[in-house]
Parts: sequence; structure tokens; C-alpha cells
Amino acid sequence: MIRCLAVDDEALALDLLEDNISQIPFLSLAGRCKNAFEAIGIMEKENIDLLFLDIQMPGITGLQFLQSLRTKPMVIFITAYKQHALQGFELDVLDYLVKPVPFERFLKSANKALEFHQLKTRGSSDKKASDKEDSGKTTPEFLFVNSDYNLVRILINDITYIEGLKDYIKIYTTGSLKAVITRISMKAIEEKLPPEKYIRVHKSFIISVSKIISIRKNRIRIAEIEVPVSDHYRENLFKIINPSAQQKQN
Repeated sequence: MIRCLAVDDEALALDLLEDNISQIPFLSLAGRCKNAFEAIGIMEKENIDLLFLDIQMPGITGLQFLQSLRTKPMVIFITAYKQHALQGFELDVLDYLVKPVPFERFLKSANKALEFHQLKTRGSSDKKASDKEDSGKTTPEFLFVNSDYNLVRILINDITYIEGLKDYIKIYTTGSLKAVITRISMKAIEEKLPPEKYIRVHKSFIISVSKIISIRKNRIRIAEIEVPVSDHYRENLFKIINPSAQQKQN
């Protein structure tokens, strides 16, 4: 069961949200609030899995409220304004619904939340099991990134290499997905990857160690391309792949 909180300054919108939520078996309404301050009060006392959040509200907007949260639940924006969609997805919201919202569209969004919640719960269970086996050390199996207003699930072991493109990155995989473009920094994506498996070899490239085909001077062959290795990252590369190889390369 997904515990929801509906936040909107319009009573009619809250009534409609409550009615929609009541028709979906896996959603449970934990409360309804007319502003962010009321929402904060409820979230301090109860565990909330999903926020249905309006943007334009008096006092604190939905965007400001979301940015203020240290621990964020799943969020679906429901608003009358289309122009905040990009900013919303940059805050990793699950979906962005524009009023008036047909029930079929609301249900589709709720199903997306259910899928994400199940994956998150399964990942948490897997982590607990792995903690017992490996003294608390775990490796995440997947990550979610925003691409074309969708949350895209990427299996970490499928990642071949990542290319930096200014404010964006391009993730290349061996799975069924084509290259995925998402707005995130190289540093941020690097922190999400296991450092023993994925290493930075250039300001614009992160590679999978297991998918290296060959190394020659300052070039790495991986998949069908050659990736440059900068002097700044060269030492760390050889420390990881083969400490003794570093002496041979120098």
C-alpha cells in the first residue's frame, strides 16, 4: 500500500484528488493539506510514500517545498501550469500532470508510482539480504535517470561508458536501451556508481572496467570506440586494473 499526501490550496482540487485516490486499490490517503506548512506537519509525524503536489500555492510554492525536503518521497505534480515541467523533472518528480486531469491519465501516473515503489522496496529488501552476507557492503543493481520527461531505469552492470556533454551526460549500455541522455553532472553520476567497477578516465568519460578491450598509451578501446585517458586519471586507472601494469606503461 502506498501512503499518499494530497497538497493543493483549492478545496475542489483536493476533493477530486481524494476521489481519484479512493478508486485505486494500492493508494491510501494519509491526509490532505491546503499548503506546504500543513504538509510538513503531517510528514514529521507519518511516513509518506507519495506526494500529489500543486505548484502555485500561497506562502511556499510546491517547487520551493520540494527543494526544502532532505528526504523526498515520490512526487507527482498536479498543476494548471505547463511551464514548470522541466524544473519539476530536474527535481526527480515521477510525473507532471496538468489540470484538468482525466482519471485514465491519473491512473497511469499512479501505476508509475506503484512500479517505482515496488522496485525501491525490492531494492531495499535485496540490500538488507546483502548486508547480512557482506557486512553491510552492497552494490546497487540499477539507477533511475530523467530522460525526455520519463524516469528511465538503467541496470548498472549494463553501462559500458558515459560521455559528458556540458550540462548533460550520455549513458551507453549493452542492454536493450539505446544511449540515454539525461541532465546530470559527471560528478553526480560518478558518485552513484560503484568505484571499483566504474572509473573516470577523462573529464568527459567514465568507463566500465570489465568492458575494457585494450589499452594503448593514452587510449582505451571499449565497445566500438576509443576513449581518451588524461594524465590526471591515468594513475588511478592502472591502480585499479592492474597495479603492476602501471610500471610497464610508464
